[in-house]
Amino acid sequence: MAMSTFRIASIAALALGLAAAPAFAADTIKIGVNEPLTGPFAASGAYVVNGARIAADEINAKGGVLGKKIELVIEDNKSNPTEAAAVAEKLITSDETPVMMGAWGSSLTLAVMPKLEEYEVPMLVETSSSGKITTSGNPFVFRISPPSALEAEAFAPMVPKLGMKKADFLVINNDWGRGAAADFGKMLKAGGVEVGLVETMDAGAQDMSAQLAKIKGTDADTLMITAAVDQLTLVFKQMAAMGVKKRVVTTGGSQNPDQIVAQAGAAAEKTLHLTTFLPWDPAKTPDPKATEYFLAEWKKRGHPFAGATESFRGYDGIRTIAAAIEKAGAAEPKAIQKAFWEVKLTGLNGPIAFAKSGPEGKESGQSKPGVYLIEIADGQIGEAKL
Repeated sequence: MAMSTFRIASIAALALGLAAAPAFAADTIKIGVNEPLTGPFAASGAYVVNGARIAADEINAKGGVLGKKIELVIEDNKSNPTEAAAVAEKLITSDETPVMMGAWGSSLTLAVMPKLEEYEVPMLVETSSSGKITTSGNPFVFRISPPSALEAEAFAPMVPKLGMKKADFLVINNDWGRGAAADFGKMLKAGGVEVGLVETMDAGAQDMSAQLAKIKGTDADTLMITAAVDQLTLVFKQMAAMGVKKRVVTTGGSQNPDQIVAQAGAAAEKTLHLTTFLPWDPAKTPDPKATEYFLAEWKKRGHPFAGATESFRGYDGIRTIAAAIEKAGAAEPKAIQKAFWEVKLTGLNGPIAFAKSGPEGKESGQSKPGVYLIEIADGQIGEAKL
């Protein structure tokens, strides 16, 4: 009998312990992070995640949000849209995250968006540039990266200074690349620049010689390229080997120019890149003190400087989410969604505040970051001299 009582007491104690576990989890505020950590976009996704970790640690060191520490629940979407949607569902239903950040690539983010509407959970979009993300009528989307149309708008005054007359395009064959070709093409035509070939390449493609052979034979003076850093490196090396001599401008702000210099060497010389951050000159950034802190912390953690042009997105993304949670006054999806509209802070590339974009009544939020044109010259990186 005594043994039976002991067993009952032990089982009761175990049950109490199990019951206490969720209460411990509730002591933190979870933020879902849906990024590509394997697959073609893995390098970029890892940079974003490491930037997010710096923000979380900084916020927690200052006391967290609403008196609680924030906890990043990081999941790998494997650079795959189907996986990105599954990750979003897991973060919402299993991990019970009231807000998320993701999903790097436009195709990945677009795949996640129906889940946001289904479960009514907001997501901060830190990198994706497809126009459809903020114009399709999803009120749970808040983006701090520029859509291709906004990036093209920022590039428009630079076009005549570069003397562009005709441009070809070589873009990744997904929503990101095709969207960039469409938006930049529209802007160029409006400015009197002729648009020539529009060639595409798969995300995992390593041989672009067929596309480059066609481009070599045109009379275009400029080649606009949209692709992630590893593929850009291959394109530059293949251009050099094939003698393709055209002005190069890359779009999308995900090029990691330092990484290109390290990987492509002389093949990247004189290439131009649209970016949304100037880590090479912190004094010219909107918040030099914050930029210096971030870069110092990035270096202290042993990360390569080349990753700064990607990682700052994760840093700003988590800071923006934390600001929304603080304004919401509760870690609840609907309250956070509403609070995003009230967020105002200075990101590493400019003011973060959301303007309405998309159909009335179902608007997404779009912030307007700074856009810069940088040039690789003599192996060094600096603002292009126009």
